[in-house]
Amino acid sequence: MRVPYFPGCSLKDFADNFEKSAFASASVLGVELVELPEWYCCGVVAPLEEDELIRKVAPARNFLRTKELGGNKLVTLCSMCYNTLKLTNLYMKKNPDKLERINSFMDEEENYDGTVEVIHFLELLRDIVGFEKMREKVKKPLKGLKVAPYYGCLLLRPKEVAIDSLEKPTVMEDLLKSLGAEIVNSPLKKTCCGSYQVINNKEVASKLVYKIITAVTKRGGEAVVTSCPLCHYNLDSLQKDLSDKYPGYKEVPVFYFTQLMALAFGLEEEVLGLEKHEVNPLNLLKSKGLI
Repeated sequence: MRVPYFPGCSLKDFADNFEKSAFASASVLGVELVELPEWYCCGVVAPLEEDELIRKVAPARNFLRTKELGGNKLVTLCSMCYNTLKLTNLYMKKNPDKLERINSFMDEEENYDGTVEVIHFLELLRDIVGFEKMREKVKKPLKGLKVAPYYGCLLLRPKEVAIDSLEKPTVMEDLLKSLGAEIVNSPLKKTCCGSYQVINNKEVASKLVYKIITAVTKRGGEAVVTSCPLCHYNLDSLQKDLSDKYPGYKEVPVFYFTQLMALAFGLEEEVLGLEKHEVNPLNLLKSKGLI
């Protein structure tokens, strides 16, 4: 199965271990993620102003590249890219007059007709591949590994782009169960990680990370699993300062869900990119006999 794939900027830089583990895991499942040629940044956030049409041109060009590959589905890994592209695409479909104007900005391109569907890799695994097939590919079950799924904001909000129930999402739980992991349900799995506040108000982001991680450890969680490079950055890198601020604080490794897929599928450790983590996950994985 060949599927057009949009990487986004962070997966070519600090989150390249997310992409590498995803590509390797997808291959095990018979899925080939075909990177868009000459893709453009998603825009990071979807413009909400009615007259901000020029900022929707880059997503439109990504949708045109999707159609050039012969696909009508565009898969993303990054939660922020997914949210931005999905919202922008829905806007174009609901506003044909605005889409016509956007097309007019691209006078050397074919017109985009609004027929591409933006989906997250988690949706592809759940709805097209199926978690049962994933279970069949597991060579090294994550038995005894207590993991807490963390959705953050962008996979579930706003409602029109949500990949699952806002109140009771299960897609990551079901995926991780198929890999043999033990699920820890945290009440803060949908809470914001602090997002870009880490740049101009690091203290706010640190307090949020402390609450999120502590909620996991209080329930016996040993690791957090996410799909967002920014969430991963905040939850992972900000922990190194928390031990000094909060006596008795216990650090917890943060994984991309694709890293745990690759681990359970028995792929080589080089694919995982664990050396890029601020909170070292090796001791935990060694204690479970997983590496």
